[in-house]
Amino acid sequence: MTRRQRRFAATTRTLCTILTTSGVLAGAALTGAAPAGAVSRAAGRIASGVAYRQFDVPAARGTVHAHLLTVDLTDPHVQVDLLSPGAVAARSRVSTMAAAAGAVAGVNGDFFNITETQHPGVEATGAGVGPAIAQGRVLKSAVPTAQRFGPTLPPGTDTTDVFGVGVDRRARLDRLTLAGTVRTPDATLALRGLNQYALAQGSVGAYTAAWGRTSRKRATCGSDADRAAGCSKDTYEVRIRAGRVIASSATPGSGAIAAGTTVLLGREAGADRLRALAKGERVAVREHLVASGTRIPYRFAVGGYPVLRDGRPLPGLNDTASAVRTAVGYANGGHRLLLLALDGAAAYRSGMTIAEVASEMRRLGAADAFSLDGGGSTTMVARTAGARTVSVLNHPSDSPERAVANGIGVFWKP
Repeated sequence: MTRRQRRFAATTRTLCTILTTSGVLAGAALTGAAPAGAVSRAAGRIASGVAYRQFDVPAARGTVHAHLLTVDLTDPHVQVDLLSPGAVAARSRVSTMAAAAGAVAGVNGDFFNITETQHPGVEATGAGVGPAIAQGRVLKSAVPTAQRFGPTLPPGTDTTDVFGVGVDRRARLDRLTLAGTVRTPDATLALRGLNQYALAQGSVGAYTAAWGRTSRKRATCGSDADRAAGCSKDTYEVRIRAGRVIASSATPGSGAIAAGTTVLLGREAGADRLRALAKGERVAVREHLVASGTRIPYRFAVGGYPVLRDGRPLPGLNDTASAVRTAVGYANGGHRLLLLALDGAAAYRSGMTIAEVASEMRRLGAADAFSLDGGGSTTMVARTAGARTVSVLNHPSDSPERAVANGIGVFWKP
């Protein structure tokens, strides 16, 4: 153990002996709205069942500084849920989302449609890559794997992979795939998308009020093999309300979708199927997400990709590309949650490889772990002593704090 590590361990033990039971985070270094000082060594309890600490980790490209939230899901006062900007196709800062939702802590979530430099003139949606569930409500399904943003996936993983917490209050890694149909008087079509920024070629996707006001044009761009492929010129959409077609358009639309209304958007063969629908015709749209690993409904789920299963790093994890990272894992049969965010301050920005993240999560006690968006998106927030809202604990490498698609929020209810 280095002198610096011994000094940190001694400081942490001292601080832990003076923690009160007031349910707030101790430590003068974490007060106010500014991020925590990267050289401070504060540790403490944010609320019953929610603890925070920070520490250094040796990595291949230099020492990194880590921030860790530990959440006890057996505590009846604690819940974990999705942080959302209010629409699937929108972005907001983690601190803003957490404050608006009343969370006591949180981190950033899924990778997302951050830019559209490959499709000039097309609006970037800000929507996440993978499935999303909030408060038990399905918000979206996964885009085709070739259309994702983010680093190369480990072998055997895809965009349907999620980290979630079931209604049984246990965390899990799983896969959520869309099962849906569009029934018309003449045929039943497969529904291949729900509130997604990208649709498979030849498919039909559904958009609801949860999507937001953003244009749906991006959903018709790219291909099943190449995110950069051009936008389809063969598109069609219909608007469904009260089980009937009320309007149609040859181009993808934008603007708010009224509650109780569904927009069906098709490209290529999917567009041809929608053109056959006449105004006033009956159409029934059904969709749900099917879990591959459990029959227990999810209260919350977010996309990303697995890096650790049953205490073992996944084969083929990248061990050369280092970056600032965010990860989530769990221990004790899914009852203890570990939320890890690296510091993006200049002194620590060299970061860790995904293989190193998996090893560190295992060292921290996680059985399974999951990579979330990183780089400039990596953000951890929590309530500091005496504060009514959250402050940023790490130094995000983007300044000001980057707006992101969603996050994981930790909530405490009396």
